[in-house]
Amino acid sequence: MRVREVRRRSVLAAAAGAALLGACSPNRAAHDVELRLATGPEGAVYRRIGGALAERITSAVPGARVTTVPSRASTDNIRMLLNDEVDLGLTSLDAVFPAGSNESPAGLSALCRLYDSHLHLAVLAESPVTTLAGLAGARVGLGALDSGTEFTSLRLLAQNGIEIDGSYNAQAVSAQELLRGDLEAMFSLSGVPTPAISQLATDHPIRLIPLEREAGELARAYPGPYVPAAIPSTAYPDVPATGTVAVPNILLVRDDVPAELVSAITETIFTGTEALAADGGPSAGTAEPVPEAWQINVRTGISTGPVPLHPGAAAWFRDQKR
Repeated sequence: MRVREVRRRSVLAAAAGAALLGACSPNRAAHDVELRLATGPEGAVYRRIGGALAERITSAVPGARVTTVPSRASTDNIRMLLNDEVDLGLTSLDAVFPAGSNESPAGLSALCRLYDSHLHLAVLAESPVTTLAGLAGARVGLGALDSGTEFTSLRLLAQNGIEIDGSYNAQAVSAQELLRGDLEAMFSLSGVPTPAISQLATDHPIRLIPLEREAGELARAYPGPYVPAAIPSTAYPDVPATGTVAVPNILLVRDDVPAELVSAITETIFTGTEALAADGGPSAGTAEPVPEAWQINVRTGISTGPVPLHPGAAAWFRDQKR
């Protein structure tokens, strides 16, 4: 029997068991299920926060075992969800909707909104590039293929009529290429601070290109997923606060994952924020902080835009208002 079929049967059995138990708290329901969570590439916050979430859920939801699946990030994660290769996946909100579409993919729902990513446009400190327009004709890292970085940066460049020579690699690889001089700039749509940019700033002085004007234009052209924002001066050594665009990140889940299980996972995420932010959770092992987790809260968690909440998540959020 295929591994995927075994996992799906376990999910259905978990739902039946939870109903029979009738536990007053979803975290008390006995589950027996294996779930796969699509994360992101090396050097991205998706890889770090996805791993922390998987460990936290595995530790806190009895019988639930969550393993992570490295990926190229947002668009790749959506593809894997639609192909029934994973059960959960991280994505930027804008990548959920193809150009010209206002409907999220059939069969997928939002479990919650997690944190906002900020679009970084990094250059070495000595670079002559000072504006987005200065990238014309340059060799630029656009993130991995099918990533949120690729999706948002290409949309930004097209919005401003700028043609570049694109390079497609994970953020950690792009950072090393920039350091070697193989790239003139790199985009990164990620949490703040993002590991690849932090390491780059440690290895060599960098600058972030301001994108305030472009952020406003992008928000007007595509209402909903884009918000003008700033990367604070505390994010990276000797890099001043820089205006840019922020994009919410949501955790997607397949519709066929039972509501009782989704409710238990939702509760675990929102009652474990402090542990996630401080050390990645009770079983993280490396005790690596996940600062993006401080943004996770019930008030914003329900704000998933046009993407509907999974019934299990919606039920949990409703219970918090009673």
